[in-house]
Amino acid sequence: MTTDSTLTAEQILIAAEDVLRRFGPAKATVVDVARILGVSHSSVYRHFPSKAALREAVTQRWLDQAHHELATISNEGGPASERLHRWLTTLFTAKRKKALDDPELFATYMVLVEENSGLVDTHVGTLVDQIAQIVEEGMEDKEFKLAHIRNTARAVFDATGPFHDPAYASTWSAPGADDRFEAVWKLVLGGLKVK
Repeated sequence: MTTDSTLTAEQILIAAEDVLRRFGPAKATVVDVARILGVSHSSVYRHFPSKAALREAVTQRWLDQAHHELATISNEGGPASERLHRWLTTLFTAKRKKALDDPELFATYMVLVEENSGLVDTHVGTLVDQIAQIVEEGMEDKEFKLAHIRNTARAVFDATGPFHDPAYASTWSAPGADDRFEAVWKLVLGGLKVK
């Protein structure tokens, strides 16, 4: 049992995720979160001023989980083509794992994401920025053709959408999904590489 004085925002977010998994976004309440933690609902409100703020924080936490490993890849040295392939593969693997390992929670997050489209726009912007960093370094090293960096990064993100956009989640476990990913990667790489 948690006490009011030791309660952290992270504990609340973990409990909220559990409540959302159990009850879904329509039935999950702040009282349910407090009950799991063994505290009053006012203790939860001390960290998050409203149910909407708590749901937004849970959504932000979920989206941010993808950023850290991807940011590391975008900051590494080495050939841009290898880093970009590893970055895209890591994104696909992470999204597929979330969708297939916990489908109920994934479905819940899709509802929360719809409620917080501004967070999604920021998330996508961060991902495109990371791709842009790799693309820019590939251009500087004359590995990739010169082009508008941001537009190129967004095109790479859009072209690989079937492997990270949750709208395609039902296809991620289909036979040949990895082969389709690699085929798209080869097309993307062909468009980027200096001939």
